Amino acid sequence: MVKLFAIVLALVVFVSVPFFMFGTQIEQIFAGQGIITWMQGFGAYAWAAAIGLLVADLAIPVPTTAVMAALGMVYGPVLGGFYGAVGSVVSGLVGYGLCRKLGRPFALWLSGEKGLAEGERIFESLGGWIVAMSRWLPVVSEVVACMAGLSRMSFPVFFAALVCGSVPLGFLFSTIGYMGGDQPLLTLLLSALLPFGLWAMVRPFMAKIKGPR
Repeated sequence: MVKLFAIVLALVVFVSVPFFMFGTQIEQIFAGQGIITWMQGFGAYAWAAAIGLLVADLAIPVPTTAVMAALGMVYGPVLGGFYGAVGSVVSGLVGYGLCRKLGRPFALWLSGEKGLAEGERIFESLGGWIVAMSRWLPVVSEVVACMAGLSRMSFPVFFAALVCGSVPLGFLFSTIGYMGGDQPLLTLLLSALLPFGLWAMVRPFMAKIKGPR
């Protein structure tokens, strides 16, 4: 477990450093109507720029919920929610894919086979819950996607759990942006409960799938 913790800690540090270095500057750029103005500068491709921002959150401290809310303001709750969910899913897939293909040698150097084996056992049994519930947590969502890739979590299971976590997140914050509401406690509650409920429904079907490892 100690060796597995070393991998998690390394990922947290890697993801968190840009937040400490550039978080304040980026937050100022996108404060208020800044994100709307930035998106509208791309004209008909504002949706693509927003999805690009959500994917870039893997490397820079993008306020993802603000981007999703802005999508709701620009495109409405349905289309904006769709774009927000797509951005979150693509971001998770990129983190999973990169760490699965390129990050394993570093993880082996850091923790050895024993540490990775521990991660594989955890993601084999609880990975779906962890992925689905992590999407609404900043930093944690990126770390979990990377850990799922390093642990070679079954891709179909990872993808299903990722969708269960990303779809409620995208549509919820898009709707909040569209309505101009400000209910932080309700938002927090729904962001946690909706992925939980979706994955609870999907999990029995995914248990029958033995995806590639």
